[in-house]
Amino acid sequence: MKPLEGVRVLELGAFITAPLCGMMLANLGADVIKVENPKTGDSFRAFRGKHYSPRFAAYNRGKRSIAVDLATDAGHATVMALAKRSDVLIENFRPDVMPRLGLAWDAVHEANPKLIYCSITGFGADGPFAARPAFDAVGLAMSGIAALFLDPSNPELMGPTITDNVTGMFACYGILGALYERERSGVGRRVEVNMLESSIAFMPDAFANALMGGGVMERLTRVAASQSYAFSCSDGKLLAIQLSTQEKFWTDLLGAIERPELALDSRFSSRDARVANYVELRALLRDVFVTRSRSEWFARLERCDVPFAPVHALTDVVADEQVAHLGTFYSVRHPDEGDLTLIHNPVRIDSGRVDAELPPPTLGEHTAEILHELTDEGYCATPKI
Repeated sequence: MKPLEGVRVLELGAFITAPLCGMMLANLGADVIKVENPKTGDSFRAFRGKHYSPRFAAYNRGKRSIAVDLATDAGHATVMALAKRSDVLIENFRPDVMPRLGLAWDAVHEANPKLIYCSITGFGADGPFAARPAFDAVGLAMSGIAALFLDPSNPELMGPTITDNVTGMFACYGILGALYERERSGVGRRVEVNMLESSIAFMPDAFANALMGGGVMERLTRVAASQSYAFSCSDGKLLAIQLSTQEKFWTDLLGAIERPELALDSRFSSRDARVANYVELRALLRDVFVTRSRSEWFARLERCDVPFAPVHALTDVVADEQVAHLGTFYSVRHPDEGDLTLIHNPVRIDSGRVDAELPPPTLGEHTAEILHELTDEGYCATPKI
């Protein structure tokens, strides 16, 4: 089952937000046409010196690529022809770029009133910061997410992309809602998503507690409240546990570590006390967990029904028995670029996978094919790029 089969998507953008949104729609069966500059293509293509980089591949499977110079009259005409035959247009330029290219919402909507036009920006279409460039670190910082990770005495950004990915997901969510509404109204809508608000919306619990709960949210606030821990074992391997709010899991943990007396310790005898004394409890548990190997702890924690998991390196994830059972990773061969290892769409429908079938495209790989389709459909008698 491909829920979006027959839906045509025109993607104009680069890096992560628009490409991720486009890939998510492709996973659901949409025909996604990626418009790229003939000279450079998506900026992620050349990441780390390659023209078909892993980072590009990560966000662009299931698409067809057409090389078009948007700054030329011929390029503009081609993109407008594509827009007339599309259901969705996605772009993640700064707010002034699409109007400058003659592809603003008003112009495209007039040409195709049924088109859903999704604009992804850093800070919104207007306001004091609207013209600024924005990347993941900017979203992390302004939204407050970074403050919940950083040590102020030694601030270091680390970890995976968060705000770019979240923004692309919210954009996809908005497009799907607009597609559903169009079935009733027959009218295409303008969907606007920005990184700043998407990043804020990504952590509603933090803002609810800060603004309505009367508490100050700091780096340890959430992990203390959820009783989340990571420990090093005697073999140097890491594991994580989360006891959450149920008293049962605290009692189960005491059984696993054979420390029932901690239940009587006034510092830890209630959940509120354990939250207030999180740092002390963490230090005590660290001394306990370092006395046995991780495999020993796994056996004890599983037997006692404590929520736990190994702290995996990325290569460990691929080899994990549950991941292998799920078949999360798969291989696809590009005729020119060879074998690629990709991640399945995590959404299943009727117990079946819903994935994009095409490998990430090379720059302009489908230009001739797409232009031929335009000619056949009568939108462009003499297609040009």
